[in-house]
Amino acid sequence: MLLLILGVLAFSLLTTVTFSYFLIPRLKRFGMVGKDVNKEGRPEVAEMGGLAIVAGFTAGVLLAIMLNTFNGMEFNITYVLAALVTIHAMGFIGIVDDLLDIPQAVKAFLPLAAAVPLVAVSAAGSTAMAVPFVGEVDFGLFYIIVLIPVGVAVASNLTNMLAGFNGMEAGMGSIIMLTMAAIAYSIGKVEMLVLFVPMLGALLGFLKFNWYPAKAFPGDVGNLTIGAVVAAGVIIGDLETAGALILSLYVVDFFIKAYNRFPSSKWWGELKGGKLYPVEGKVRGFAQLVMRAGGGMGERNLVLVFMGMQALIGIAVLLMFVRV
Repeated sequence: MLLLILGVLAFSLLTTVTFSYFLIPRLKRFGMVGKDVNKEGRPEVAEMGGLAIVAGFTAGVLLAIMLNTFNGMEFNITYVLAALVTIHAMGFIGIVDDLLDIPQAVKAFLPLAAAVPLVAVSAAGSTAMAVPFVGEVDFGLFYIIVLIPVGVAVASNLTNMLAGFNGMEAGMGSIIMLTMAAIAYSIGKVEMLVLFVPMLGALLGFLKFNWYPAKAFPGDVGNLTIGAVVAAGVIIGDLETAGALILSLYVVDFFIKAYNRFPSSKWWGELKGGKLYPVEGKVRGFAQLVMRAGGGMGERNLVLVFMGMQALIGIAVLLMFVRV
């Protein structure tokens, strides 16, 4: 099993890297670019690079399905296909948003519809969820028609908010996927592995192009897909609590931005002497809070700090959920 999983990982990674080499020049040629607001002169960088993430992730899942059919890699294919439809629906929403700029209020609720396939398969499965300090609670119909759609919407929007710095989305996402894949492997949840491992490979492949100085941004298509994979994976694996904990940093960012009424601008850094500082000295998001705490910080170091914090959270979640 481990060799098959590693094969899926490698296939996803190689697909993403290969696709990126072809995709990035074409995105720039057709004007699909965004300004790197944290750089001197705000250079233009290829936007919607997350298409390569979706391509690599999809390739890995399809390979796993082939292995399920012809090589005895056993998992519940119905759950995986339902998750795949939800994740692709979120990717499509991201594409439309990148192209047409969907209003924030609309974008916040569209994921509710994308969750329908997961609602359908969960209706025939468990409606119980582990609640910290309480134990397992059966939420019945409320879990199916409310908690699942809200979970997909919240996770997708969270990973789309703490973003915008070279390597942050792919770097933190890789650590999240590695953590969840390790938990899934330890408890024998192959359906989760079939989602988290391909996304891990895709994000590692994309990190080559997204790392400082970035050649491509993931865009909403990439960011929304990352959150959708986390949500879908923990839902079909009955590990919703682990999914909530692994996104703790994103939750902190949400509350800081909510306090500032979700700023659409000036959330980035003001470059002075090679370091980033909060624009106008005001903290509008978690990244700016870290900039201030560090007395100004280079973009690469800022991302490394967030990756380090995500790794610490990952270790804590592993200790809570991994079965030796």
